[in-house]
Amino acid sequence: MDAFCSSSSCSSSFLTKQALPSCSSINFAAGVRTVSVLHLSMPSLKPRAFPNSIRKHSLIGLPRASVAVEQQTQKSKLALIKIGTRGSPLALAQAYETREKLMASHTELAEEGAIQIVIIKTTGDKILSQPLADIGGKGLFTKEIDEALINGDVDIAVHSMKDVPTYLPEKTILPCNLPREDVRDAFISLTASSLADLPAGSTVGTASLRRKSQILHRFPTLNVQENFRGNVQTRLKKLNEKVVEATLLALAGLKRLDMTENVTSILSLDEMLPAVAQGAIGIACRTNDDKMANYIASLNHEETRLAVACERSFLLTLDGSCRTPIAGYASKDEDGNCIFKGLVASPDGTRVLETSRKGPYAFQDMIDMGKDAGQELLSRAGPVFYDLQSVFVYGGCLLRDANKRKLTVEKIATPNPASGRLFLFMVNLQLHGSCGAAIFSSVRH
Repeated sequence: MDAFCSSSSCSSSFLTKQALPSCSSINFAAGVRTVSVLHLSMPSLKPRAFPNSIRKHSLIGLPRASVAVEQQTQKSKLALIKIGTRGSPLALAQAYETREKLMASHTELAEEGAIQIVIIKTTGDKILSQPLADIGGKGLFTKEIDEALINGDVDIAVHSMKDVPTYLPEKTILPCNLPREDVRDAFISLTASSLADLPAGSTVGTASLRRKSQILHRFPTLNVQENFRGNVQTRLKKLNEKVVEATLLALAGLKRLDMTENVTSILSLDEMLPAVAQGAIGIACRTNDDKMANYIASLNHEETRLAVACERSFLLTLDGSCRTPIAGYASKDEDGNCIFKGLVASPDGTRVLETSRKGPYAFQDMIDMGKDAGQELLSRAGPVFYDLQSVFVYGGCLLRDANKRKLTVEKIATPNPASGRLFLFMVNLQLHGSCGAAIFSSVRH
């Protein structure tokens, strides 16, 4: 297992306070009075991060997708560009960042009403009662936006790159990544200064299997609430209501929302490797729309684009989705080389495989690095590792032994050094749920 390098930029640091007072509170939006653990009344969220025009808007229904158009001004019918985005505060912040950059780069777009924001509700926004891994499928937060793009309801689509499937939909291209934000994860708690400071049995809320597996690998005595979903404000509200003792959020999102005052500490890359493309924004358009392609390509940040391409090559090789705990990060060192770090894990954190690569910071070299790193982890993990862990996660199926203890992948199948085949512990197993046949199918060798 390759060791990861550490640097001062990766070190854990505190943004706000190291000692937490008994009446610590969480701000749900910049400039809003806090809601404390003393159960003061909830404030109304004020979208101060957005232009004033967002506060007064009308919604117009459009066909073929759950689309609502926010009219920026009375001249919105003359809009030269319609930007498709989700409606969460963070997604809107990213859409407005895109709009501001377009306005600054093209004088014709700086006119009032030239750019219109189109809010689109995605599958991931509609289904909040289940963990993302249980919903299944790819593009949970992008599919409907891409459909609106293909159908001509919007001209460009703004995505969080970590949500974008490894294969883009037909008839779309993604020629632009904006400059990447901080890729690290933030630890937020009212009672502890870090994950290590949480007492055994404490509950950490996260909807991310990547975060869950890395938390449990380092702190197996902690509990993880998987269905801790919602936008940033919703999760902070749940934390304030003591649904959990702590949560992890992407620092990039908190910075874009101007909400870093809520951060207790920042996890280093050695403590928590980020999701592939975390902190990166991608802008897509239709394949045959040269005008839009030229508009958004002018905003592209090449260093970010290459890093994201390297990480997504790694993800593609592993055929990763929201059901698989995968992490990857490519960066440029002081000598101008690409340093890539990758990780794959079992959902319960009992097995974590890591690797790293170093090479030229050039497109094809970085694509090859990501692919090679993914192939290494595939080889080291073995096919049953992936088959069984997907069975564990998919549909919430439980596999238990005769004493009704939940089994891990390692307890079900271990390598037989004599033959190289798998010795399967299938005696006295009790299968619960509808995936028993899938388990036998995947492990019958």
